[in-house]
Amino acid sequence: MNQEDIAAAVAYIKNRTSFIPQKGIILGTGLGALVNEVQVECIFDYHEIPNFAVSTVESHQGKLILGTLNEVPVIIMQGRFHFYEGYAMKQVVFPIYVMKQLGIQELLISNISGSLNPDIKAGDLVFINDHINLHAENPLRGKNNEALGPRFPDMFEPYTKSLIQKAEEIAIEHQIKFHHGVYVGLQGPNLETPAEYRYLRIIGGDCVGMSTIPEVIAANHLGLPVFAVAVITDEAFPAVPHRITLPEIIGIAKNTEPKMATILRGLI
Repeated sequence: MNQEDIAAAVAYIKNRTSFIPQKGIILGTGLGALVNEVQVECIFDYHEIPNFAVSTVESHQGKLILGTLNEVPVIIMQGRFHFYEGYAMKQVVFPIYVMKQLGIQELLISNISGSLNPDIKAGDLVFINDHINLHAENPLRGKNNEALGPRFPDMFEPYTKSLIQKAEEIAIEHQIKFHHGVYVGLQGPNLETPAEYRYLRIIGGDCVGMSTIPEVIAANHLGLPVFAVAVITDEAFPAVPHRITLPEIIGIAKNTEPKMATILRGLI
């Protein structure tokens, strides 16, 4: 990761605001409504910020929002970058390094996923406790910058157990159904074939998606505690097999978003 590129993005933001965020949040597809609760200090379009990519996915607003949520200083990515959009992995995770240098101490991630576990249904939440990385590229490939993190970051606990425990307590308090699970990350952008779904389940996956893992790797490289929640929008093995459409996926995500927001709000 190029320190000069990071510094340029950080300097641009700091020249516009003296706000120092404590927690970083990444909001996935159809999950952007949480920003409506933020007392906004400053908003940046991604295209404004030096060395930032531009989100090209439907429903990703492409805005970096700084403000307070529950009186806690936060920085929110309303929309993320994906490898399948054609970006290099270093571009995908670049905002994590910028947010770290702006001051964040924890990273909270949301995504939408397909269920690989018959016990996990559309509309459920999964607190990710581990992952299987099947992406074709790793964001740490290439020369390492020791000032940012170690050459070989440990991934024994990629998702912070204490944050998962807090999320459990919040979910129980608000009577929100949740699961723990292993997230499988694929390159995309196509959805999986029936044979691929069966394979992913056999190797230990509970849910599958096309994001999150690169961001988690970068966060672990930086020594940032991480929490990630998957909003389940479709099932690999439904009772009645049917084709999945993007409007259906986004609709379920938006309907489930309030539960996800309750968890993130409580963690903040």
